[in-house]
Amino acid sequence: MIRRFVSVRMVKNIHGHTLDRLGQAILSGRYPVGASLPPEPLLCEDLGVSRTVVREAIKSLVAKGLLITGPKRGTRVLPEGHWNWFDSDVIAWRAQSGLTPEFVRDLQELRLVVEPAAVRMAASKATEHDIVALEEAYAGMKRAIDHGGDYVTHDLRFHQGLLEASHNRMLVQMGRALTALLRVSFEISTRIKHGPRDSLPLHRAVLDAVIAHAPARAERALMVLISAANDDIDEVLATRRKLPRVAGAATPLAPA
Repeated sequence: MIRRFVSVRMVKNIHGHTLDRLGQAILSGRYPVGASLPPEPLLCEDLGVSRTVVREAIKSLVAKGLLITGPKRGTRVLPEGHWNWFDSDVIAWRAQSGLTPEFVRDLQELRLVVEPAAVRMAASKATEHDIVALEEAYAGMKRAIDHGGDYVTHDLRFHQGLLEASHNRMLVQMGRALTALLRVSFEISTRIKHGPRDSLPLHRAVLDAVIAHAPARAERALMVLISAANDDIDEVLATRRKLPRVAGAATPLAPA
């Protein structure tokens, strides 16, 4: 039984590793839009895996909208408009391959569409349980600023908590899909000196408005928070020729 479990786990790891390598190759431009992937035997040799593993990885990439395959057309990379930008793997490959200004601006605009509406609902519907979760996330952000540590994960929990406090099932599901996108935004913001420290009172203002069940006030406070984050991102866009890559683990803050 243990051997079978280990064997299944190894197969999953091989599949995941192969999927990551092919996904990153597409997002990095090694296989550009419209290009055909090499024939299966060459991919197997390059990746050091079997045809079965390559085929499963390609099926996954087709499902994520990155590839199209057929008996006469081969396997080709689709335009970015077909890619599933709510898929956490696609976001991770984009972040690891290097962010683009267009991608970051799309993310900024998406936040302005989704989060203000969600926080109004949260301020109307938040339960005691929701508020406790938000307070814990806020406390984690403060600890990371004061003593060093993982700020981004707690920031994510705070914003996920707002979406969950809306008690709108579709917004909650969208929040899960948005997690990888929001993490990219927060990672960029933390690159700004004093960015997390300056944003902490803005988060407090949002939380206080939710606790007070004041929807209009909560929305205004969140708009200020998003605007400040956008200013940080615009600063990064203005001062760097190339946006930073975002690795798999959150960037820890140094102790104050």
